[in-house]
Amino acid sequence: MILDTFSLAGKVAVVTGCDTGLGQGMALGLAEAGCDIVGINRVEPAETIAKVEALGRRFLSLNADLSKIDAIPQLLERAVAEFGHLDILVNNAGIIRRQDAIEFSEQDWDDVMNVNIKTVFFMSQAVAKQFIKQGSGGKIINIASMLSFQGGIRVPSYTASKSGVMGVTRLLANEWAKHGINVNAIAPGYMATNNTQQLRADEQRSAEILDRIPAGRWGLPDDLKGPIVFLASGASDYINGYTVAVDGGWLAR
Repeated sequence: MILDTFSLAGKVAVVTGCDTGLGQGMALGLAEAGCDIVGINRVEPAETIAKVEALGRRFLSLNADLSKIDAIPQLLERAVAEFGHLDILVNNAGIIRRQDAIEFSEQDWDDVMNVNIKTVFFMSQAVAKQFIKQGSGGKIINIASMLSFQGGIRVPSYTASKSGVMGVTRLLANEWAKHGINVNAIAPGYMATNNTQQLRADEQRSAEILDRIPAGRWGLPDDLKGPIVFLASGASDYINGYTVAVDGGWLAR
């Protein structure tokens, strides 16, 4: 039956940056579909752990600074030691820096690029090696952005990194499909998260954004549960290299 292909029972998902917001929403969606979760965060995601475990799923919490890639092998070794296998990777961890391009610093450029694209690539590479070793394929879902499609303003390194995520998603899909590994991305629209707090606090800017969104509201973490489960499940086995916009219609406007 078709609904059976959406089940993630017995699967293990690595989710980076799942302490709050979109990462938490996606981790909960995966857990609701049957996944055990490996969360990689800079802080202990106490609320997410409690919510996942309340669903009867297991949660392995790993602490790491994902601005550096050195710890990736050890993190995945611990995950495999705990669960025996990995099936899904969600590259959600990301940061943003806001400043006019004319004044933008090298430090703000490097900080964002390291987390948002460098670590995404090398985490994907390490997990893909584990998938290939297991011989059973796997799913990698990267988190892109509206700024994978558009230029934005005052966020040059964020725009560059998220454009890179979209390109790398295609590249990895091309190379790894032969191993049964699907690589896709989700591009959230304007979501009510910590990253958009400044925008939502600016009444004029917030009104301008809402006026363009056909759905008439900011997105919520729950809005990503369906897309993440779909792309992590067997229901999406013939989808590869695609970036799905979850934006309330923003890009259609």
